[in-house]
Amino acid sequence: MRRRRIVNRSFEKTFGMKLASLRTSNRDGELVVVSRDLTSMVRAREIAPTLQWALDNWAATMPRLAERYRRLNERQEAHAEAFTEAMAHSPLPRAFQWCDGSVYLAHAERMAQWTGSPVADRFTSEPWMYQGASDNFLGPTENIVAGSEDWGIDYEAEIAVVTTDVPYGATPARGAEAIALIMLCNDVSLRNLIPPELAKGFGFVQSKPASAFSPVAITPEELGDSWTDWRVHGRVSSYVNGILYGDPDAGEMLHGFDRLIAHVAKTRALAAGSIIGSGTIANIDPLHGTSCLVERRVLETLEHGAAITPFLHFGDTVRIEMRDRNGGSMFGAIEQTVVQLA
Repeated sequence: MRRRRIVNRSFEKTFGMKLASLRTSNRDGELVVVSRDLTSMVRAREIAPTLQWALDNWAATMPRLAERYRRLNERQEAHAEAFTEAMAHSPLPRAFQWCDGSVYLAHAERMAQWTGSPVADRFTSEPWMYQGASDNFLGPTENIVAGSEDWGIDYEAEIAVVTTDVPYGATPARGAEAIALIMLCNDVSLRNLIPPELAKGFGFVQSKPASAFSPVAITPEELGDSWTDWRVHGRVSSYVNGILYGDPDAGEMLHGFDRLIAHVAKTRALAAGSIIGSGTIANIDPLHGTSCLVERRVLETLEHGAAITPFLHFGDTVRIEMRDRNGGSMFGAIEQTVVQLA
């Protein structure tokens, strides 16, 4: 079936650009416009001091930021500075809302094998979602801190979108209009803490510590034809200690972000700056590996009778990245080292 090329129709004109938040003494960082090749930036204080401020006033700030992006890429910005990923916090260092979905059938099936519970009948017709902590995200190069390796430390490579305001009861079409930015995500999971939490019937808390997002957030238009049907189409690579563990295509979502947003908005309005995640990227065909360790362990168990790959140890490094057709990094890389709580 031919993919539909969908762009944000909530404003008269739409724009491609890349945005980041520098680490500063301000909890919300400082908004900068980043060049397409991620090597330079220009500050945007007089347009919007922070990304949250820009999202709160998106109709007014978006065209001005996009013009600055154009000038930066055409080397017309006299005040351009060098940009490195280590300078960046997550684009939104904190957010009003973070809801993470689970809309990859392959991930659900492998998790069902891990837990011993079948995939729910409603999984293919209704988005699965939980509400995570959003008051203090990790930066893309910030350490993953854990108290014990026995907790089963795992990474999860995901896609996430940032919305403008979404009204209570929004339809999928209205949800699609609210998609302002796209990011990569590492939704850290503590696997061995999950079963006892879920057994209480009350959801994740301790097993879901702070998530991290890519150094740069980009508008859907910047993705070109890779953004269709409200999905990102392209391979997201994840590495552990420099070894590629998986690069599945992110486009194999059962539900697009339009439906994920509408699912959240069924009983509430979403404030500008809300973040909606796809859940762990996975493909039915295991040829391109996995985006988390627990799936890798399930596949090893099916093939060898036992899991071979351990969960993360202190000192291990995880890297998550997506590249364009020319090999350029699209969002910058999430690269984090696991360390023990002091």
